[in-house]
Amino acid sequence: MEKKRALIIVDVQVDFLPGGALAVPRSDEIVSIINHLISLPFDHIVATRDFHPPKHYSFASRWSKTAGERITIEGVEQILWPDHCVQGTKGSEFAPGLDVEHFDEVVYKGVNYQIDSYSTFFDNFKLRTTGLEDFLRLQGVEELYFAGIATDYCVFYSVIDAVELGFIPFVVVDACRGIDLQSGDIQAALKKMQAKGAELVTSEQVEKSLTYHFTSREHV
Repeated sequence: MEKKRALIIVDVQVDFLPGGALAVPRSDEIVSIINHLISLPFDHIVATRDFHPPKHYSFASRWSKTAGERITIEGVEQILWPDHCVQGTKGSEFAPGLDVEHFDEVVYKGVNYQIDSYSTFFDNFKLRTTGLEDFLRLQGVEELYFAGIATDYCVFYSVIDAVELGFIPFVVVDACRGIDLQSGDIQAALKKMQAKGAELVTSEQVEKSLTYHFTSREHV
């Protein structure tokens, strides 16, 4: 039986675009690529939103510190970020031009003000799930194609969790953008995801694969 496939669009939000509170270089370039992926015959399309309450523990302003500094919370290291994707603000909204009409599900993360949430599956302490796994299991999805922001943080941790949960993950590299807080972080993240069992692909490869499978299914 053919495996069901889902496109997971990670945090393509205003605050991560150029000019946003936590701007990721060239992140605006992926909107058109992701829209093309959305047009492909995936079984399901899921988007995630970083959705922080004000004064979130990951915000440097919460601690009167500078973005990029690190603190320890409950024994877990936390990088401090500028205030971003705050609930009810323009910065938390999806990127302009993103084809939101075809989303089957939207998953919210980072909603607990005391715990950050890089992964689309769990918070950073793994105390709370986002509901993404339950949705995918209910739909019988096995293959996950990840696109979005940021390659070296939320995409990375999502892919690692996907592997550990038994899904088959693909990283659509040209449909992702990373922060590269330390030079080389993006490449290191890609290598780690690949070493864990994720397959690195391009949007062109995804199109060829899905179009072939869809055409084959039509002729069965």
